[in-house]
Amino acid sequence: MKLNCVVVDDSAIQRMTVTKLVANHPNLNLVGDFSNAIETKNCLTNKEVDLIFLDIEMPVINGFDLLDGLKLKPQIIFITSKAEYAVKAFDYDATDYLQKPISPQRFNAAVKRAMDLYLLRKENIDEDSEHIFIKSNLKKLKIFTSKIKWIEAYGDYVKVVTEDENHLVLSTMKSFENDLSKERFIRVHKSFIINIDKVDKFNSKFAEIGVTKIPLSRNKKEDLVKALASA
Repeated sequence: MKLNCVVVDDSAIQRMTVTKLVANHPNLNLVGDFSNAIETKNCLTNKEVDLIFLDIEMPVINGFDLLDGLKLKPQIIFITSKAEYAVKAFDYDATDYLQKPISPQRFNAAVKRAMDLYLLRKENIDEDSEHIFIKSNLKKLKIFTSKIKWIEAYGDYVKVVTEDENHLVLSTMKSFENDLSKERFIRVHKSFIINIDKVDKFNSKFAEIGVTKIPLSRNKKEDLVKALASA
């Protein structure tokens, strides 16, 4: 597993040093490196970033100002040449604080801390996430509803299609419809229930999830439009 990260430092030499450390780390994927806060903010708006290696002292907009302008903050590892920013850095819930020059050992320790925190948060989110239990192949399975793409009638069974795999369950569509959130799932056809968060596009006849076209009953397009509008 890799964390998507960006490196932000107005010094080209320092950026090169950190990006080289990132490139050599098996658990990091470099999304971009930037010399200023404006370019960084554009990247964070358009790409999924888990971790920022952030210099504090930058012209015009410094590292703290950049964070103040973000609604959703990735994990932050501050990188600076001055120790006096440490207390303020941890007011920003920093994962770690590295002083230049950075040794590979210290860098790796900071990344391990970020990885551990990422996994802990993911575990907590998973525990709290909405889920259902299904019985498939004589096993009881816990399925997070956010991962379900659609549910399809399959004779006496229903097929539960998730992001990871498919499951055949001896059940009825009505039973599944009752177990799922009405805000997230909608019956669009006698044989299909879809997760509206997974819909890529639709027309009067089909809702598309990835490359799969799910048929829409004649009177269900309006229900889908309303559901998507309120999502």
